[in-house]
Amino acid sequence: MRGPVDRITERLPERYRTAADWVITIALAIAAVFLIKAFVINPYKIPSASMEPTFHCARPGPYCEAGTNDRIIANRLALHFRSPKRGDIIVFNPPAAAIACGAVGAYVKRVIGLPGDTIEERDGDIYIDGRKLDEPYIGTGRRDNGSFAPQKLGPDEYFMMGDNRAHSCDSRVWGPIHRSAMIGTVLMVYWPLSRIGFR
Repeated sequence: MRGPVDRITERLPERYRTAADWVITIALAIAAVFLIKAFVINPYKIPSASMEPTFHCARPGPYCEAGTNDRIIANRLALHFRSPKRGDIIVFNPPAAAIACGAVGAYVKRVIGLPGDTIEERDGDIYIDGRKLDEPYIGTGRRDNGSFAPQKLGPDEYFMMGDNRAHSCDSRVWGPIHRSAMIGTVLMVYWPLSRIGFR
């Protein structure tokens, strides 16, 4: 059974048909990679210690705990089918005010505050609508002792924080992000091999 490429190239000599078949196959493979990267999944590297120990960055970076940066895959489709939930780890484009942090490119943080929440920090503990938030992902010694006054999040606003609170430049510095800034949820760590796993 002949495919569309065979029908297009049937009048060409055999060697040209073979070359055309290879060129079309390679072009389709490249297009598939770009489409998957643009709409389905995308790889990222963890550049800082803000999510330690959930995700590692490499020494000699400040407060980094590993020999190599974790590399993660973000699921770009997930947020097309559901709203972000508290506790989700999200890759997103930071607001302009994040320039104060000195980092460039996409950020990786955890969703702490949802639209309509009133969020505050008291001596390192987070409160949502006046109730202390249970945060089992924050390890011993990872909290800061900061505080900020209650603030109510608007529609489509999300408060993002790193798990390594004492060393995270996050929504406490540059404010909440809008839903439109989110790229995807972190699906897995794919490198180094010793850290491979779904999150």
